[in-house]
Amino acid sequence: MSNTYLVRLVGLILVSAAIINAAPDVHAQQRPTPTPTPRTGRSYSSKEPPRGSTAAAPQATSPVQFTDITGASGVTFRHAGSPTSQKYLLETMGAGVALLDYDNDGRLDLYFTNGARLDDPMLKGAAPDKRDPRFWNRLYRQRSDGKFEDVTERAGVQGAGYCMGVAAGDYNGDSFVDLYVTAYGGSILYRNNGDGTFTDVTKGAGIASNGWPTSAGWLDYNRDGRLDLFVARYLEWDFERGTLYCGEPPPGYRAYCHPDNFSGAANILYRQKADGTFEDVTQNAGLSAPDGKALGVAFADFDSDGWTDLFVAHDSVRQSLHRNNRDGTFEDIALGAGVGYDENGKTFAGMGVDAADYDNDGRPDVLITALSNETYPLFRNNGDNTFSYTTNTTGINQITLLYTGWGTRFVDADNDGWRDIFVAQGHVLDTIEKATNYLQYKQTPLLMRNTGKGFVNVSASAGVVFNKSYAARGAAFGDLDNDGDTDIVISETNGSPVILRNNGTRNHWLGLSLAGKGTNKKGIGARVTVTD
Repeated sequence: MSNTYLVRLVGLILVSAAIINAAPDVHAQQRPTPTPTPRTGRSYSSKEPPRGSTAAAPQATSPVQFTDITGASGVTFRHAGSPTSQKYLLETMGAGVALLDYDNDGRLDLYFTNGARLDDPMLKGAAPDKRDPRFWNRLYRQRSDGKFEDVTERAGVQGAGYCMGVAAGDYNGDSFVDLYVTAYGGSILYRNNGDGTFTDVTKGAGIASNGWPTSAGWLDYNRDGRLDLFVARYLEWDFERGTLYCGEPPPGYRAYCHPDNFSGAANILYRQKADGTFEDVTQNAGLSAPDGKALGVAFADFDSDGWTDLFVAHDSVRQSLHRNNRDGTFEDIALGAGVGYDENGKTFAGMGVDAADYDNDGRPDVLITALSNETYPLFRNNGDNTFSYTTNTTGINQITLLYTGWGTRFVDADNDGWRDIFVAQGHVLDTIEKATNYLQYKQTPLLMRNTGKGFVNVSASAGVVFNKSYAARGAAFGDLDNDGDTDIVISETNGSPVILRNNGTRNHWLGLSLAGKGTNKKGIGARVTVTD
């Protein structure tokens, strides 16, 4: 058999301008009247779970086990979100994590993003305060014995503002991985100096994005050999607008506001120039639409033309699939491709997203995590610039109906050649249990095994940690112990991370080290074909 893999950067844990013919009507999505996804309201006050809920979803036996090694790892980080009585939406959205080998010793290290001190309430003009070390982002170096040591202060990567996500990539081609950290109040580009320290080069590099950036990722969208940067932004939001009171039934308590209360923010594409600085090319690239509310981004060559495309997950508005026109511009083809809405033409709370080939047909598909009562949309790539909604036919609908998902990845957990799905889960509302008796704020992690014909829930038998509940947000994936299988790190808002060691199977595996051209030393965006 021949399996084709897209090698790309993953970030919660990662693109002649030929005119493509319009999609056939059988796949095309007409633009419906958007139906807001309720994060508050009557659906959550129901005393009975909806039909088809996970209460009836069958469990299968997991062929692989994960062990929680957090306690013995040396990682003592705890995310500090600084919750207030004002219920600023910022408080419930953060906690990112990345795996990277920042010192090139062959062992993966950990980087966690953190919140910042918020006053209750925040005065006009006030900004999140990160000076207290308990609000610092944290970098942990993995030692030769497999334990981690905190090297944050020496490395100089404490962060600024209220941090959200992180993208790791060697943007300047010196073979040392750099970090771009998204934050409300000041995103930062940390250049790796190669001596265990980093330098904040944000201003000089020209990428000081403002507003509320959430996710980001490195890609070479124009194939010039230099890594560019895409920054996903969420809402036009500030603390003054954020004081809006949003209540829930029964009355008498405050909840986090739905994003429908705020305008969306435009994403940003930075092109790296020959001198190593960046320029904002968002408008010229056709990516300046301000109506998005982006929380996640995935890069893949969806149409197999050799150019990287962008899929952006949006919260409660239409999703975006930006096809690379190969001339420095993009076209949003989500509607014609059939990925703008769910199968009923409704919006959903797109949060986490990943793109990979789950059915081994050589084409990248898309999974988006969403809110409870929505299920997680799965779109299969048909190979003709259209996608089919396969959430129901693959079994994902029944498994995910009551969950709220964030960081996710198609990951071959058992090395059987089929990509499984992992999702870090936890509801947005810490008050959800006051509104309903069938949804929980803290939720168990989800592992769905790919059988080749669909997905089955194997979480309950995949390890003790899958039977514990978390307010999880981010997830990162990599081989921490260099044993050939994928380990997982989960980040939790206002909580401690969870480090999961994959105990492996006897199945075979293959590791690759790519050598790219120009400053793209890791070959991000390359396609690798492995044939038996």
